[in-house]
Parts: sequence; structure tokens; C-alpha cells
Amino acid sequence: MPDPNPSLPPRYLRTPEAARFLGLSGRTLEKHRTYGTGPRYSKIGGRVVYALGDLQAWVARGGKTSTSDESGETLPPAKRHAALAPAYLRSRR
Repeated sequence: MPDPNPSLPPRYLRTPEAARFLGLSGRTLEKHRTYGTGPRYSKIGGRVVYALGDLQAWVARGGKTSTSDESGETLPPAKRHAALAPAYLRSRR
């Protein structure tokens, strides 16, 4: 679908707005950000913002057409994953 307002800059959402857009709690979105399992975000003056397109792309990564559809990827839950954790976190165990 083409952008209806191509002359406007991309829309950015703060964490509570982005969480509502995704149907998640703000805390869950914060956990995804902490563990590196969530959508791309930016920091502007210390404030976390999400571009609307990045939120939509993150959701689309997990898109499926049926329960037997193996295309796309399964988006991980908002918790620490050994494969995704930075090396300094993995060495603490």
C-alpha cells in the first residue's frame, strides 16, 4: 500500500503508543528492547521512539498464512535467549 502522505516525515511513537499499536503492554515492549528481541528503535534526546514502519516490519517478520506454514520466522518471547544475549551476559552463567 503506497504511503498516503509521502511529503510528511515518518511517524514516531513513544513506548506506550507503540505498545498499544502492537497490542502489547509497555513493559513487554521494554523487555523486548532490553533482550534485543523486539522491533528497531531510536533514541532522540534520551527518549525511545519507534518508527511506525519498523513496528510493521517487525510484525511482518512473523507473518504466517496457516498453522502449518513454515515460512517466516517465529518472533521470540520477551525474555533472555542464550543465542541472542551479548557475550558478557552469557559468560555470567
